[in-house]
Amino acid sequence: MTAGRQVACHRFQSGQLNETLEFLKRTRSELRMLRRAWVYRDRVLIFDVNGDWFEVEGIGYPDADVVAVLVAVNTAFNKDTIHNPTNDEFKDFKTGRRYPWAADRVM
Repeated sequence: MTAGRQVACHRFQSGQLNETLEFLKRTRSELRMLRRAWVYRDRVLIFDVNGDWFEVEGIGYPDADVVAVLVAVNTAFNKDTIHNPTNDEFKDFKTGRRYPWAADRVM
């Protein structure tokens, strides 16, 4: 899947989540439709349909702020288990999650 190229890289600093979310907003326009997110212990890679990716270094699945990063790219993951350790090199998630119409309405 990594036959593409790295489009951009951002270094996450603790307490600077807004800058990381702004980076994600800016770089999404440089990629095609997002398909996958690989979450390592110390970085997150986000891939598009062509295999191109961008990287956020300094944040991984043990960190609390990784939830906001994954939500920003519409990743389908379980917020309760994302922080659990794994023996694998990374955790692989699909992106492009869609929310049903009126999901936030209270009936």
